[in-house]
Amino acid sequence: MESTRRRTQHSANGKGSEAVGKSAQWGRAWEVDWFSLIGVVGLLCFAPFIVFYFVMACDQYQCSISQPLLELYQGKATLLSIWGRAPSFTWSAAKIYAIWVGFQVFLYMCIPDVAHKFIPGYVGGVQDGARTPAGLINKYEINGLQCWIITHALWFANANYLHWFSPTIIFDNWIPLMWCANILGYAVSTFAFLKAYLFPTNAEDCKFTGNVFYNYMMGIEFNPRIGTWFDFKLFFNGRPGIVAWTLINLSYMAKQQELYGHVTNSMILVNLLQGIYVLDFFWNEAWYLKTIDICHDHFGWYLGWGDCVWLPYLYTLQGLYLVYHPVQLSDTLAVAVLLLGLIGYYIFRSTNHQKDLFRRTEGACSIWGRKPTYIECSYLSADGHTHRSKLLTSGFWGVARHFNYTGDLMGSLAYCAACGFSHILPYFYIVYMTILLVHRCIRDEHRCSSKYGKDWKRYTDAVPYRLIPGVF
Repeated sequence: MESTRRRTQHSANGKGSEAVGKSAQWGRAWEVDWFSLIGVVGLLCFAPFIVFYFVMACDQYQCSISQPLLELYQGKATLLSIWGRAPSFTWSAAKIYAIWVGFQVFLYMCIPDVAHKFIPGYVGGVQDGARTPAGLINKYEINGLQCWIITHALWFANANYLHWFSPTIIFDNWIPLMWCANILGYAVSTFAFLKAYLFPTNAEDCKFTGNVFYNYMMGIEFNPRIGTWFDFKLFFNGRPGIVAWTLINLSYMAKQQELYGHVTNSMILVNLLQGIYVLDFFWNEAWYLKTIDICHDHFGWYLGWGDCVWLPYLYTLQGLYLVYHPVQLSDTLAVAVLLLGLIGYYIFRSTNHQKDLFRRTEGACSIWGRKPTYIECSYLSADGHTHRSKLLTSGFWGVARHFNYTGDLMGSLAYCAACGFSHILPYFYIVYMTILLVHRCIRDEHRCSSKYGKDWKRYTDAVPYRLIPGVF
């Protein structure tokens, strides 16, 4: 295979252009500094305990995140006593989790998408991904929306007619299921790590840093696959975690109904707003193939364990909190939270749509009723050739350089605000998302600054703010 391949470069918000470059210049770093290594080891050691701590705080301390620390300080509890009170692994939970994951594998692998044939505007079926560093273009079976619909149709059929299991089954087995999710997360991460050494899907798309901790966490293989169609990255990013997200919230809602005889408006808001986000993900799953998760990230513990454990357990903290604290918002506050969430979603989706439209039409489109403006950029590829790209400065992309993240953060804040203001725990999500997206801004802009040089300075002069106009 040739050492250089033609590939498509993707700018932060401009249209792609063809370039030739060595795979060594693509994706994550080849070398690891001490600061990055400390962060990697810290996450590997402490992230599982962070998840356990939040879930345990709800199970044992009514969602107070300070009370466990206070009791430890006062000697009223020990780490072993807290650990001992937590529900342990059960074979019934293992059976539930195995059936769940197996069912999602079956839907992903064995049911080709037909939804795109009946739903206007939806893009599904076999789609091309972005070009990999080695120059390959993988094909993907986009059937996430169909999987979500089938799964939830069966859930509602069971809840109302079949009665095979209780709608509260997820909540009732929440901590035992967490141990099962950890087993899968570590198993798939370890398998992907070993696979990269022993039988990689494509050896030219592997990156070895020489540091075993970094390789394990951030991944070695770009697109590890089993067979032709089972893509680790797409499956674990989209299923089983994100399909489960809305089911988990529905289980919380059912538990609230069982415990208190009614469902609060805050629980309805959390289910509605997060449901919109999940459906948006699956509606735009083909577009997701062009995002940083698929185009730049390798598959390691960060994605494997994160999608199995971090996402379903920490992204659903609002619904879990509302089982223990059934908050009934005033009509005014409920409407305000709903509007915040919907406006945030509108900004998030419209901003991404403007970028996609600009790319697809190569700038021959209308944004906010006008011909779009942009910064013409040039850059050098690894072979020394000069290429051109365009950075959009119209619409929301003229308001801030990452205004889609601003909309995402508004939606995240709405999820948290739906829980009222009595506890800190539900607000973990907005804190985490702020750190994640600000870091992603900085990482993306560092890459673009290195790529475009003085042209990137022209762009930042034209659009001076990252997220919040006049502030940051």
